[in-house]
Amino acid sequence: MMIPRSSGILLHITSLAGNYGIGTLGECSREFIDFLHKAGQKVWQILPTGPTGYGDSPYQTFSAFAGNPLLLDLMQFCEEGLLSRKDTMPLYDAERTKVDYGQLLPLKYALLHKAWLKFKPDELFHDFCQRESFWLDDFSLFMAIKNHFQGASWLNWNDDIRLRQTEALDLYRKRLAGEIEYHKFLQYKFSSQWQTLKDYAAENSLLIMGDLPIFIAQDSADAWSHPDLFLFDDNRRPTLVAGVPPDFFSATGQLWGNPLYDWKAMEEDDFDWWIDRIRTMLAMVDLIRIDHFRGFAGYWAVPAGAATAEPGSWKSAPGEKFFTKLKSTLGDLPIIAEDLGVITPDVVKLRDDFHLPGMKILQFAFGNGLENPFLPHNYNENCVAYTGTHDNDTLQGWFEKIPEAERAFVREYLHHKGNDICWAMISAAWSSPAFLAIAPMQDFLCLGSWARMNTPGQPAGNWQWKMKKGQLSGKLTAKIHSLNRGSNR
Repeated sequence: MMIPRSSGILLHITSLAGNYGIGTLGECSREFIDFLHKAGQKVWQILPTGPTGYGDSPYQTFSAFAGNPLLLDLMQFCEEGLLSRKDTMPLYDAERTKVDYGQLLPLKYALLHKAWLKFKPDELFHDFCQRESFWLDDFSLFMAIKNHFQGASWLNWNDDIRLRQTEALDLYRKRLAGEIEYHKFLQYKFSSQWQTLKDYAAENSLLIMGDLPIFIAQDSADAWSHPDLFLFDDNRRPTLVAGVPPDFFSATGQLWGNPLYDWKAMEEDDFDWWIDRIRTMLAMVDLIRIDHFRGFAGYWAVPAGAATAEPGSWKSAPGEKFFTKLKSTLGDLPIIAEDLGVITPDVVKLRDDFHLPGMKILQFAFGNGLENPFLPHNYNENCVAYTGTHDNDTLQGWFEKIPEAERAFVREYLHHKGNDICWAMISAAWSSPAFLAIAPMQDFLCLGSWARMNTPGQPAGNWQWKMKKGQLSGKLTAKIHSLNRGSNR
């Protein structure tokens, strides 16, 4: 997958300068697209857009297919007569620089439910429900039952419905029919608002890069409705869970806890679930970054119930068979492989056999001399150059924390003696051979660690940073446009 030499910005929708507590698919998204277009950018990279649960992580969602209702634009509901401007005022705050999920969730969902009560299902709604029934029926039922059990994980539901016994499924479908329809309404509106936004991006010659986590959340509609595709025992309890082994960063590894795929069962099913997932996502975005790509070659499997990831072991995955089937079904794959971490020859071979671009992170470049593969002079064209990702500190925060010897190497390599390290690093990524260069919005704004999006391993306080109105200035637009022109992007 190659596109002409270009550049983009990483900014999740929640971080946009919306007036109602969180960025949405409405005016603030269109304003950001306008900014990107005027700045000469070609790619807007976002994080996963699924419905988030405890911890608010977009990488732990209740569905691999559904959209997050928190991203819905309330003003569009007002224009449709489903809400009034007065209804939305309790959420209005144009100056907020953090998303307060604890305050946001009850207020926004109350408004969304109020809009639902005024909604009259029409032919477009029924067509959507029929077209997306392959995931929407189970997801809507899952969310309705979850609310019925006060938000409890499906692992803690009554056995009859946890195990999806036919009589129990029929009972809950009848008992919760209104709630089920409400969740279908939310997904219908998400799809409609998303399509409007995607069309606007296309009109402005902008590609949207989505982000696909390789694993799903344990507490998800996918795990509950497709237990045969995961490593569960007869009682639907996981036998092995995901993580990564001990390394330089963690002596005990990282225990993620996601259910692991039963790749044998998936292969026997012609990888239908995965193909549906990729096809659905490609209808939403132009490019896909697959998080933890190495899991398609081999994955770290930890016995369920283990306290750390240390007792795990490597297991093989049928990556070659999967991508061969995916390509034969969907054609050329506009996929970027997140090939960071413990990368073994089989991962490199899988990536290269399917000509998938990998990732180069400039913050990783200055620790091991001039042979470091993350230094720009070692890049090839088929990669994406990043200053950092959502998991990294901001450039400003990173530079202030690294050892002085490393800072000296940064200055020497970049021929930079000033204080404006953010733009020096961005320029290095933009000048590299990589066909695509991307930096988080925080780096263009030269913000410190307080604006960091996520700190891996930190259980709270993540995913909250939000821009303020006015930060997308004409001066910044012109500076980025000049950078693109000077680096032929």
